This record gives sequence, structure tokens and C-alpha cells, in this order.
Amino acid sequence: MSQWSPARGRIRGREVAVVASEFRFLGGSIGVAAGERLVRAIERATRERVPLLAFPASGGTRMQEGTIAFLQMVKVAAAITDHKAAGLPYLVYLRHPTTGGVLASWGSLGHVTAAEPGALIGFLGPRVHEALYGEEFPPGVQIAENLLANGIVDAVIPADRLAEAASRALGVLCGEQSGAGAGAGATAPCDGPGPEPDSASGPTPSTAESIRRSRLPGRPGLRGLLAEAAHDVTLLSGTGAGERDPGLLLALARFGPTPCVVLGHDRLNSIQPGGLREARRGMRIAAELDLPLLTVVDTAGAALSREAEEGGLAGEIARSLADLVTLPAPTLCLLLGQGAGGGALALLPADRVLAARHAWLSPLPPEGASAILYRTTERAYEVADRQGVRSADLLANRIVDRVIEETPEPFLVRLGDILGAELAALRTQDKAFRLAARRARYRSLGLG
Repeated sequence: MSQWSPARGRIRGREVAVVASEFRFLGGSIGVAAGERLVRAIERATRERVPLLAFPASGGTRMQEGTIAFLQMVKVAAAITDHKAAGLPYLVYLRHPTTGGVLASWGSLGHVTAAEPGALIGFLGPRVHEALYGEEFPPGVQIAENLLANGIVDAVIPADRLAEAASRALGVLCGEQSGAGAGAGATAPCDGPGPEPDSASGPTPSTAESIRRSRLPGRPGLRGLLAEAAHDVTLLSGTGAGERDPGLLLALARFGPTPCVVLGHDRLNSIQPGGLREARRGMRIAAELDLPLLTVVDTAGAALSREAEEGGLAGEIARSLADLVTLPAPTLCLLLGQGAGGGALALLPADRVLAARHAWLSPLPPEGASAILYRTTERAYEVADRQGVRSADLLANRIVDRVIEETPEPFLVRLGDILGAELAALRTQDKAFRLAARRARYRSLGLG
């Protein structure tokens, strides 16, 4: 029986390469020969430009071969890095059990990572832990469902649903246009650099009205947008490195025919430092696969807590801004609702910025700005009005390119059509021109 094997096949008609280990042969462990075969399989998938799917089930390094086997982790990780750098998707399905050096190399580098229900997944095997420390490993920690809850894997999926899930994810990750889901009423974006008004008309609401409406409990947010206006949606969970923030939603999706990475605020939760690290994971996926990135801003503000400060919130905002301004992939930002403070700004920089009519953006929640200036929150709307936070003000100051009127239902469907058209147009632009225009946009902001 072979310890593991490479293969070629199709998922829903799409050609893929597959590597899978066999736990029944020496616990699926990786030695020198196995490491070399694995690397050659990955290199062939890269050379032939096909997505790679990995199905590890392993105890890790083959102890019988010693340190030289241990070092196989390095070249396997390098080969997978090269595969991803070539703009090719890498998906991982962790089977029971996956531990040790396999989890710490090719088991943890996927663009998307799923796990078998109930699978034992961990770095240090429970038998080794018991032998070293004389006690059982805490129950439930190294189980797939716990890893999902802690942002280490993206999904727990039974094998009979795996083909469907992989096909949906690959349909977005491979970056191909789709004929499905394109809205008949899609509105073409403006090709020029100037702001473009929405087709709807009406009186411009006051600052106070927009702020109040943006805070209504039933106002639709990013989850509603994905449910009503997107398709081929694959939700991702956490950073993949042990952090998961309910304030940040990360997904793969299509708007109209255009695939994209979506990241944005879940409006019911303030964003934590881990949420911005999760957002930067989405940015990396977009950059590696040259996929458009859609960011959605809708937050009452970043978390104000000891945990946020000790978790490096300010630094994560800075790194998010730096990543977005320089990201090679096309970028589109939607201001959907509240846009308070650095937690909102962290997701704003983009090639194109759209705003819903009652969306707004300010340096602090208006009450906070009022407290700084007047030592009271009672003048919040007055301060916000002077700051120019409304969508109309943002349009006039060239912070946003377009304002979308919030018509009655189906507003989210119409918004999805507009997003799809905007994303499709961004993909047609020359990359060097697009990046230079993005940098110039923010370099000249406020200078007339």
C-alpha cells in the first residue's frame, strides 16, 4: 500500500491536482522519499497551472528517518508557496487525524481550509503529550469543530458535501467570469476620474437624519447583502492562525458574473485587532490570485478595551491602510452604513469608493468628537455636520466616487448589480495605471 499518492481529476468539470496521504501506512508519516514525491507533485501542478487540493491524514514526521525527514517540511512549504505565488488556488481538507509536521507545513497553507467532522487536528499528538507530561491532553481542544470556532479552519464539512464546496470555492478563486447571476439592471460605472452621481434623485438628507438612519436596528448590513445580492458565497473563518473576530466578515463571492474576495464589518459588533488581521488575510488572497477585493464599511467604531490596546489595534489599522493602498489587486469599497473612526478607515482605501445615501464617515463617533470639542455629547450632530461626514459631503470632497440612493426594496439587489458592474470594470483597467491612480488619489486628497 502506498503511503500517499498524487492524482489528477475533475471536480464538476474543473481539472485539479490532488495529493492525499494514507494513514494506514505508517500513520501517513512523511520521510525523505515521501517528501520528494509530494514536492514533485506540487511542482507539476504549478507547472501545468491547475488548482491543487490536499487531503492530509498523518501523524507528521517519520520518526524512523530522524532529522533529515523533519527537514522535508521546509521544501514542501516552499513548493506550496511557489504554487500560490503563481496565482494558483490551494485548498486543504484536513482528515482524521492530522498532526505534527504535516499540519505545520502543507496542512496549514491553504487559501481555504476545511476539516472532516470530529477529526483530531493538532500539532502535538495526544499520545505524545501524555507521555511527556503524564496527563491527558484537555478534551475537545484538538477537534475540528473547536478549530473552526477559533478561526483555524474555515469550515467543517462531511466528505459527501466536499465536491460541492470545493467547486463553489474554486469557481471564485480561479477568477473566471460567470454568466450566472448577472443582474439585468446593472449600471455601468464611470470610466473617468470624476465622481458619478447615482441615477436616482431627491433631496439631500441632513447629517442628523443620515446618522440616525444608519443606526436603525433593522438596517441591512453585509450579511444581508451577501444573502440577497451575491452568489457562489463561501464564508471563511478567522485568520487561520487562531483568531476569529465576530466584528469582521470574510468571504469569497460573486456579484453578477465577477468573482471577488469580500471583507467587511458585521455591523452588530465592534472590530478587534484580530478582525483586522483577518481582513489582511483576505487582502493576501486577493493579491495572490489577482482577484478583485470588495471592502464593506459599516461600523460604530473599533473596540475600546484593554484587550484591543494590548492586541495592537492601532498598529493593525496602520498595516491595513498600508496594505490596501499598495495592494496589486483591483479594489472597491462600499460605505454601507456607519463609518466611525480608525476601524472604518482601515477598510476604506480603494480604486473606487461607493456610498449608500445614508452612509457616513468621521474621525470618531459624532458623540466622541462632540465630547472632545465641548465636553458633552449633546452637540454630536452639529459637530458631524461641520466635519462633512455625509455621503453628499464625501462626494463633494472626492472621498467617494458615487452615491447610491437607498430606494425601497429591492435595494440590496440593485446594489449588488452596481457592485458587479463596478468590479468588472476595474478588472479591465491596466494594473500599473490603476495603482498609480490609487496612490495619486490619496496623495492629493484635500489639496483642491
